[in-house]
Amino acid sequence: MAALSLAQAQTIVRVALEHCRTNKFAPMGVAVLDARGALKAFAAEDGTSMQRSVVAIGKANGCLAMGVGARRLETMAQQRPHFVGALAASVTGPFIPVPGGVLIKADGEIIGAVGVTGDTSDNDEAAALAGIAAAGLAGDPG
Repeated sequence: MAALSLAQAQTIVRVALEHCRTNKFAPMGVAVLDARGALKAFAAEDGTSMQRSVVAIGKANGCLAMGVGARRLETMAQQRPHFVGALAASVTGPFIPVPGGVLIKADGEIIGAVGVTGDTSDNDEAAALAGIAAAGLAGDPG
């Protein structure tokens, strides 16, 4: 099984933030978790709100907990709110089922997840996908 390297995680963060600046997004936070759910890399731009780290980690953690991208989690939350509410209460760590959480895959296997927060969910997701692609990996937003 492939593993997410520190260099790949740092590339994801760096390029995601570069994407945000190029597109003039609001101040952002980016968290990369490995397949175990351990924080591999994180950065928050100047001007982010106090809880951006929790939100970014929660988006990535939700993806890993369920093995699907955050777009799928959002659909699940709309279709089965009681189920997703129960997940949020039982998953270890924050669980935020909102786009901007993207699974990281190598050779079809989940090797981690990235959570981006600070702008619209679509913009958060676009930044995550840009970072993942720059690291030579595949992103699955759900």
